[in-house]
Parts: sequence; structure tokens; C-alpha cells
Amino acid sequence: MFYRLAGKEPVVGEETYVSETAIVIGDVRIGRNCYIGHGSILRGDYGTILIADRVVIEEGVIVHAPPEEKCEICTDAVIGHGAIIHARRIGFGVGIGMGAILSIRSEVDDGSVVAEGAVVPKGKKIQGGIVVAGNPAKKIRDITDKDRKFWEYSVKLYVNLARMYLAWGMEKMVSAKK
Repeated sequence: MFYRLAGKEPVVGEETYVSETAIVIGDVRIGRNCYIGHGSILRGDYGTILIADRVVIEEGVIVHAPPEEKCEICTDAVIGHGAIIHARRIGFGVGIGMGAILSIRSEVDDGSVVAEGAVVPKGKKIQGGIVVAGNPAKKIRDITDKDRKFWEYSVKLYVNLARMYLAWGMEKMVSAKK
């Protein structure tokens, strides 16, 4: 689950859940009250991954930073199932939809949403407060209160799920009930 590489090792904040099936390598710093889902891979081998407090990284997400660079994910961001993140920065309260791809050195400013399956090209910067979709990702509309509430709810849901996993733990079973 946690791997030291070239003298660099992951650091995890209090009340953060990291699945035992996640792989966290090298220079990865995870804040407090985060959820790092099953099957996620956080590769801080060439670069550094900085994850702030209350960040949700759902199942099957891959996060990687280019050599000698940082990938920063700010407070209250949600990264949906199966997303691929090579971004320079994901801002405060950003929602990344399932299966989205943020290519090398891309950025998403505060309060924006990258729709499911969208592709943010290498080096592109998405302005704050908008929803982008497509390949390449383009603005489709401004953020609404309904959007904000949905992503705020998602953060709360997963912070609570992290607490549940930490309190109860998972118990491996030999087989399912018949």
C-alpha cells in the first residue's frame, strides 16, 4: 500500500483513509480527512503529489506528477472514479467527473467542474466557476448553486465514509454468503 522510493515516503494526515488496495509511492503528502479509494495509484516517484484536506480520490484514480514538478490537489476537491490526473493544480472545491483525463501540466481553477470523460489537454488552464466537457474540454456553462451543492455533498459523503472505514475496518472473507 505505501512504498518508500529513493528515500522519499508518503505522509498521511489524521483521520484520512487510504485503502489497503491503493498504491501510494514516494513523495506523496495527503492532508486530513481525505478518502483515497480502492485501487487508486498515487505515484510520487518523479515528482511530488500534494493533496490538501478533505480531498476525495475515488476508486481506480491514477495521480502522477511530471519529473521535478508538483501535482497539487486543493481542499474539498473530488476526483471521480477512474480519472487520470497529470495536472499541475486542481483548485479548491473542484469536481472531476468519472473517467476524466487531466493531461500533463493542465490546471483547473477553483470551483470548476470537469465533466465525466472530458479530456483537458496538456498545459491547458480551465478558468474558475465553469463546467467543461468533451475532448478537448470546452466550457459548456457556468457553475450553478445545484452544482456546488452536489460537490459539497460528495465531499461530506466521502469524509464520512473515510471515518466509517477507519472506525470499523474491512474484514476479508473467504467467500460470500450463499
